[in-house]
Amino acid sequence: MAGAFVPDDFSVPTEFTGSGYRLEPLGPEHNERDHVAWMSSIDHIRATPGFAERDWPQPMSLDANLADLVQHAEDFANRAGFTYSILDGDEVIGCLYIYPSRDGEGDARVSSWVTADRAGLDVVVWREVSAWLAERWLFEAPQYAARA
Repeated sequence: MAGAFVPDDFSVPTEFTGSGYRLEPLGPEHNERDHVAWMSSIDHIRATPGFAERDWPQPMSLDANLADLVQHAEDFANRAGFTYSILDGDEVIGCLYIYPSRDGEGDARVSSWVTADRAGLDVVVWREVSAWLAERWLFEAPQYAARA
Protein backbone atom coordinates (compact mmCIF):
# COMPACT_ATOMS: atom_id res chain seq x y z
CA MET A 1 0.00 0.00 0.00
CA ALA A 2 1.50 3.32 -1.06
CA GLY A 3 2.14 5.76 1.75
CA ALA A 4 1.94 3.11 4.45
CA PHE A 5 3.59 3.89 7.76
CA VAL A 6 5.82 0.80 7.48
CA PRO A 7 7.01 -0.99 4.33
CA ASP A 8 4.76 -3.65 2.83
CA ASP A 9 7.39 -6.33 3.42
CA PHE A 10 7.75 -5.54 7.14
CA SER A 11 6.15 -8.18 9.35
CA VAL A 12 4.24 -6.16 11.95
CA PRO A 13 4.44 -7.81 15.37
CA THR A 14 1.07 -9.00 16.61
CA GLU A 15 2.18 -9.87 20.13
CA PHE A 16 4.74 -9.06 22.75
CA THR A 17 5.13 -10.44 26.25
CA GLY A 18 6.64 -8.22 28.91
CA SER A 19 7.14 -8.40 32.65
CA GLY A 20 3.61 -8.80 34.02
CA TYR A 21 1.74 -7.90 30.83
CA ARG A 22 1.33 -8.75 27.17
CA LEU A 23 0.40 -6.81 24.05
CA GLU A 24 -2.09 -7.74 21.37
CA PRO A 25 -3.62 -5.57 18.65
CA LEU A 26 -6.50 -3.46 19.97
CA GLY A 27 -9.84 -4.22 18.38
CA PRO A 28 -13.59 -4.11 18.91
CA GLU A 29 -13.42 -7.29 21.00
CA HIS A 30 -11.70 -5.22 23.72
CA ASN A 31 -14.41 -2.55 23.87
CA GLU A 32 -15.98 -3.12 27.27
CA ARG A 33 -12.70 -3.97 29.00
CA ASP A 34 -10.89 -1.04 27.34
CA HIS A 35 -13.67 1.38 28.25
CA VAL A 36 -13.60 0.31 31.91
CA ALA A 37 -9.80 0.59 31.99
CA TRP A 38 -9.40 4.13 30.76
CA MET A 39 -12.63 5.53 32.21
CA SER A 40 -11.42 4.40 35.65
CA SER A 41 -8.09 6.19 35.18
CA ILE A 42 -8.73 9.47 33.35
CA ASP A 43 -6.78 11.69 35.75
CA HIS A 44 -3.93 9.16 35.93
CA ILE A 45 -3.69 8.93 32.13
CA ARG A 46 -3.70 12.73 31.79
CA ALA A 47 -0.71 12.80 34.17
CA THR A 48 1.17 10.14 32.17
CA PRO A 49 4.10 11.42 30.08
CA GLY A 50 2.92 12.03 26.53
CA PHE A 51 -0.73 12.69 27.40
CA ALA A 52 -0.68 16.07 29.17
CA GLU A 53 -0.94 18.01 25.90
CA ARG A 54 -3.76 15.87 24.47
CA ASP A 55 -7.50 16.31 24.69
CA TRP A 56 -7.97 12.60 25.42
CA PRO A 57 -9.12 11.02 27.59
CA GLN A 58 -12.52 12.60 27.89
CA PRO A 59 -15.53 10.62 29.10
CA MET A 60 -17.39 8.94 26.24
CA SER A 61 -20.04 6.32 25.77
CA LEU A 62 -19.33 2.66 25.16
CA ASP A 63 -20.59 3.11 21.58
CA ALA A 64 -18.21 6.02 20.96
CA ASN A 65 -15.36 3.95 22.39
CA LEU A 66 -16.28 1.13 20.02
CA ALA A 67 -16.02 3.52 17.06
CA ASP A 68 -12.52 4.49 18.24
CA LEU A 69 -11.48 0.85 18.54
CA VAL A 70 -12.80 0.08 15.06
CA GLN A 71 -10.73 3.00 13.71
CA HIS A 72 -7.59 1.76 15.51
CA ALA A 73 -8.17 -1.75 14.09
CA GLU A 74 -8.56 -0.28 10.58
CA ASP A 75 -5.34 1.72 11.03
CA PHE A 76 -3.57 -1.51 12.04
CA ALA A 77 -4.97 -3.43 9.06
CA ASN A 78 -3.99 -0.60 6.71
CA ARG A 79 -0.53 -0.28 8.32
CA ALA A 80 -1.25 3.39 9.07
CA GLY A 81 -0.73 3.07 12.83
CA PHE A 82 -0.56 0.36 15.44
CA THR A 83 -2.48 0.29 18.70
CA TYR A 84 -2.11 -2.54 21.18
CA SER A 85 -4.08 -3.46 24.28
CA ILE A 86 -1.86 -3.95 27.29
CA LEU A 87 -3.28 -7.00 29.02
CA ASP A 88 -2.84 -8.95 32.22
CA GLY A 89 -4.59 -12.20 31.39
CA ASP A 90 -7.77 -10.97 29.71
CA GLU A 91 -7.93 -7.74 31.71
CA VAL A 92 -7.15 -4.57 29.76
CA ILE A 93 -4.71 -2.58 31.87
CA GLY A 94 -3.56 -0.05 29.28
CA CYS A 95 -2.79 0.77 25.65
CA LEU A 96 0.22 1.35 23.45
CA TYR A 97 0.02 3.57 20.36
CA ILE A 98 2.56 3.64 17.52
CA TYR A 99 1.74 6.22 14.83
CA PRO A 100 3.62 8.38 12.33
CA SER A 101 5.20 11.53 13.69
CA ARG A 102 3.00 14.59 13.26
CA ASP A 103 5.65 17.24 13.71
CA GLY A 104 8.61 15.80 11.82
CA GLU A 105 10.35 14.90 15.08
CA GLY A 106 11.46 11.31 14.70
CA ASP A 107 9.87 8.73 12.45
CA ALA A 108 7.21 7.50 14.89
CA ARG A 109 5.33 8.83 17.88
CA VAL A 110 4.79 6.29 20.60
CA SER A 111 2.71 6.62 23.72
CA SER A 112 1.36 4.28 26.35
CA TRP A 113 -0.72 4.36 29.48
CA VAL A 114 -1.64 1.93 32.19
CA THR A 115 -4.52 2.09 34.63
CA ALA A 116 -4.08 3.91 37.92
CA ASP A 117 -4.12 0.64 39.84
CA ARG A 118 -1.21 -0.61 37.69
CA ALA A 119 0.80 2.63 37.83
CA GLY A 120 3.92 0.71 38.86
CA LEU A 121 3.98 -0.94 35.43
CA ASP A 122 4.26 2.34 33.54
CA VAL A 123 8.07 2.55 33.67
CA VAL A 124 8.38 -1.20 33.02
CA VAL A 125 6.21 -0.93 29.89
CA TRP A 126 8.12 2.14 28.69
CA ARG A 127 11.51 0.47 29.19
CA GLU A 128 10.55 -2.87 27.64
CA VAL A 129 8.59 -1.38 24.74
CA SER A 130 11.48 0.99 24.00
CA ALA A 131 13.80 -2.02 23.71
CA TRP A 132 11.22 -3.89 21.58
CA LEU A 133 10.94 -0.92 19.23
CA ALA A 134 14.72 -0.84 18.82
CA GLU A 135 15.04 -4.59 18.31
CA ARG A 136 11.95 -5.52 16.30
CA TRP A 137 10.72 -2.41 14.47
CA LEU A 138 12.34 -0.40 11.68
CA PHE A 139 12.17 3.02 13.30
CA GLU A 140 15.37 5.00 13.60
CA ALA A 141 14.11 7.72 15.94
CA PRO A 142 10.82 6.88 17.65
CA GLN A 143 9.57 9.62 19.97
CA TYR A 144 8.33 8.06 23.22
CA ALA A 145 7.96 10.32 26.26
CA ALA A 146 10.61 9.36 28.80
CA ARG A 147 9.75 8.16 32.27
CA ALA A 148 11.60 9.15 35.44
